[in-house]
Amino acid sequence: MSRAKLSAVPLLALMIALAGCSSLFSSEDKDAKASPNKIYADARDEMSSGAYDKAVPLFEKLEGRAAGTPLAQQAQLEKAYAQYKTGEQAAALATLDRFMKQHPVSPAVDYALYLKGIVNFNDNLGPLAFIARQDLSERDQKAAKESFESFKELVTRFPDSKYTPDARARMRYIVNSLAAYETHVARYYYNRGAYVAAINRAQSAVTDYEQVPASEEALFILMRSYEQLGMTQLAGDTRRVLEKSYPKSDYLTKGSKSSQNPWWKFW
Repeated sequence: MSRAKLSAVPLLALMIALAGCSSLFSSEDKDAKASPNKIYADARDEMSSGAYDKAVPLFEKLEGRAAGTPLAQQAQLEKAYAQYKTGEQAAALATLDRFMKQHPVSPAVDYALYLKGIVNFNDNLGPLAFIARQDLSERDQKAAKESFESFKELVTRFPDSKYTPDARARMRYIVNSLAAYETHVARYYYNRGAYVAAINRAQSAVTDYEQVPASEEALFILMRSYEQLGMTQLAGDTRRVLEKSYPKSDYLTKGSKSSQNPWWKFW
């Protein structure tokens, strides 16, 4: 009698477990019966409605279901885009790197490079950035440099790609941003009296990046830093370069560049 009671407990548990598994299997069977095209359509519907987080697992399922087909490659690329849209930057980059490693001769490699550049193109500065007038030059430049390298590979390997013109425009923006970043740091050091450090960063902006808007201020910071250190000859040489390159520079007449204050700054 006691043995029957002891055996009845695990039997009941097993029955409950099997009942749960039955419902799970029926759900999985329902998904298993869906064709790759149906899964892709469902994933696209989620994307269209902005539910990128729901689209990601569907694309992952499609990668396995349609393995070895162009549809699986498409799923991999669209999964990367969905990951990017959900803010999963690292996951998106990993997906794109894996795609290019697995499919080096795919006709979509140009798009993969372009999307990789876009993911690293960190121009989303947050909802309050426009108030603070913060721009890419004031942020960490690691992602910008990686973005530039992706775009550079795209325009070099695929000059006729439809993504190349936009990639070139973004490269120009990144170069201007990198130079502006060096100038931003130079200005930071100058304002704190670290003139040697300011000189180093301003020189980097001037010599590493040619014909960029930030060069004007970089030259001015360089000149003023030399003056503060009593290096009159170098200060004079830099001033002549500034006068020749920017004869109408506000830095020469006002000591700063005219700019409109943010709308909220009324004092």
